[in-house]
Amino acid sequence: MQKITLLGATGSIGKSTLAILSQHTDQYQLFAVSANTDVEALLTICRQWQPSYAVMADAHSAEQLAMKLHQHRLSTQVLSGEEGLVSISAHPECNTVVAAVVGAAGLLPAMAAAHAGKKICLANKEALVIGGQLLMAAVEKGGATLIPVDSEHNALFQAMPAGYRTGSTPKGVTRLILTASGGPFRELPEEQFQHITPAQAVAHPNWSMGAKVSVDSATMMNKGLEVIEAHWLFNMPSDQIDVVVHPQSIVHSLVEYADGSQLAQLGVPDMRTPIACALSWPERISSGVPQLNLTQQSPLTFYTPDIERFPCLNLAFNAIKQGGAAPAILNAANEIAVAAFLKGDIGFTSIPMLIEAALTHLPQSSPITSIDALISIDNQTRQFVSNSLLAQLIK
Repeated sequence: MQKITLLGATGSIGKSTLAILSQHTDQYQLFAVSANTDVEALLTICRQWQPSYAVMADAHSAEQLAMKLHQHRLSTQVLSGEEGLVSISAHPECNTVVAAVVGAAGLLPAMAAAHAGKKICLANKEALVIGGQLLMAAVEKGGATLIPVDSEHNALFQAMPAGYRTGSTPKGVTRLILTASGGPFRELPEEQFQHITPAQAVAHPNWSMGAKVSVDSATMMNKGLEVIEAHWLFNMPSDQIDVVVHPQSIVHSLVEYADGSQLAQLGVPDMRTPIACALSWPERISSGVPQLNLTQQSPLTFYTPDIERFPCLNLAFNAIKQGGAAPAILNAANEIAVAAFLKGDIGFTSIPMLIEAALTHLPQSSPITSIDALISIDNQTRQFVSNSLLAQLIK
């Protein structure tokens, strides 16, 4: 019986994880859960699953949840904030941590799980983007097992040589090929980009995702972050990582070998597949996803991404080549810019402009050797972009 800590239980990954766990209650027990501020949603989960712990993002939400749990006579202990996330991620009774917190907030609990030697099913790409060197070192030192949940990285993981362990250089592999759907604006005339609304940007044609991740997909920053993530997960240089646009989202990624062969992982676009793979690896369990029938699919097509239309992808490639603090700057600037776009404060085309400004004006060469250094550059970047936004609004 694996005891699962599920970080981000009320999000899309969290909901899919719970759907899988419900099919395999003889193998998995929900030990702890977390959410941001959605008290009612986490209360519903606690009533159904009765975990030992629940964590809310702030003390006020935690107090509300605790009161409601008491009213329902449930014994789930409520914690709050970063300290609570770290506690349930490293708890000695927990075997597996599904890390699905969105954004930079996911790094510290992932680090705690790594130091504690947990099995980490990582759906939080930002943890690797901003702190890849630190996290992979913690995984190695703590004896943890890290399995990616992102569909593309999970596909790469599945296509790796037998016995492969994340963080090591795969033998005989010459190239990693990440597929991208191209998002909702792949064929939209570029002159219309300035009129894109948040509602249009979150309407992904293939995947059901949260608002922030959907916007990242629309700008192709999502794929840029995944390039950085792949660099750390598989210890491959960026010049051996490619991106191809594959609108059907059936081929989830490919691994190229020295003998000229390429191994691909295919499946219906549904996040339950990589989640089930990560939870059960090296075994396999049912996920509830229908089997892929290639004869019923439209032709599978592949294109070279247009970095002129989608500059965020190029910004990410440049950031990983630059190294140092550049990926952390890229991520923090993107988080602030996307939040501003979703609120209607800036247009779609302003997102890459703000990110590029941050990368240009902030020191990139400083190595990230500690969590404190990482937090410092993250805060500097957020302040810089927020000030830039304020200046635009004043104009």
